Amino acid sequence: MTCSRHRGTLLRRTFLAGGAAAAAGLALARRASAGQAPAEAFRLRYIVASSMYGRLPLDEVLAEVPKTGARYIDIWPEKHANHREQIETMGRERFGELLARSGVKVGILTHYDLGPFRLGPAMATAKEFGARLIVTGGMPKDKAGAAAFVEKMKPHLAEAEKHGVVLAIENHGESADAIRHLADAAPAGRMGVALAPYHLPQDPTLLARLIADLGPRLVHFYAWQHGKGCMKELPKEEELLQMPGRGPLDFGPILAALRRIDYKGWTSVFMHPVPRGIPILPTAAEVTAEILRAQRYLEGRLEEGDAS
Repeated sequence: MTCSRHRGTLLRRTFLAGGAAAAAGLALARRASAGQAPAEAFRLRYIVASSMYGRLPLDEVLAEVPKTGARYIDIWPEKHANHREQIETMGRERFGELLARSGVKVGILTHYDLGPFRLGPAMATAKEFGARLIVTGGMPKDKAGAAAFVEKMKPHLAEAEKHGVVLAIENHGESADAIRHLADAAPAGRMGVALAPYHLPQDPTLLARLIADLGPRLVHFYAWQHGKGCMKELPKEEELLQMPGRGPLDFGPILAALRRIDYKGWTSVFMHPVPRGIPILPTAAEVTAEILRAQRYLEGRLEEGDAS
C-alpha cells in the first residue's frame, strides 16, 4: 500500500498543478474581459496506454479510461502488459462488447514484440477494431541505415495502406539526428516517429527543436521523462519521477513546439514500472489519479503559454 507520506506528497503536487492551471485560466479570462479575443487554444489529445495498468483485467482498465478524459486506448502485449493476450483469451466479440459498454475505442496497438517486419497480423487486428496507429521499435541509427530501413519497409507500408493504419517507429537509445534521418527518409502518410523524450538528453531546447524538425512526421508523443530511470527497482516516489510534473524536465518548451507544429496526434502520459507488467501504482484508481495529475500539469503549462 502507498504510505501516508507518499500520499501527502501526491496531494501537494496535485494542488500545485491545479493552482497553476487555475492561474493561467484566470489570465485568459482577464484577456477576454479586456476585449482581447484569444486565438483558438492548442490542446493535447490524450490516449491511455494499457501498460500503465500492468496486467489488471481489461474490463477494469477500460472502465478507467473515460475517467482520464480520454476516449481511446493503446493496447499493449507482454511483457509490459497482457491486454493483447487477454483479447484473444476472451474472444474478439466479447472485447467488442467491452469497448461498447465503456465507450472506449482502440486507437493504437503497440507491438515491440513483433518488430517492424512482422506486423501483418497486427495490421489486420487494427483494421478490425478501427485502430489508426501501430507502434513498434527498430529505428536505424544513421542516414544510410534509415534509407535502407525505409526501402525494406516498402511492402509493409503497402500493407499498412491496405489496412488503413500508420506505422510509428519509437526511438529507443538513438540520437536526435538518427530520428531526423528516419523522418527525412520516411514516405508521407504511412510511417512516422513515436517520440519518447525519456530516451533522449533531458534538454527542453533540444527536444523542442527536434519536434519542430519532425513536423508532420511526428505521429505519436509520449509525455515521458527520464527522471531516475526505469531499469532498476527504486522507491516508488523516485520511480514516478518519469511522469510529467514530477521529474526535472520542463515540458513548457516541448508543449510550445507541439503547438507550433499544430500537432494532431495522440499524447500518452507514460512511464515504465519495475518490474514490467505491474501497474505503476497498486490500484487502478491510483493509476488513473496519477495520469490525471500529470495531465493537469501539462494543461497548466499549456495554459501558461496561452496566457503569455
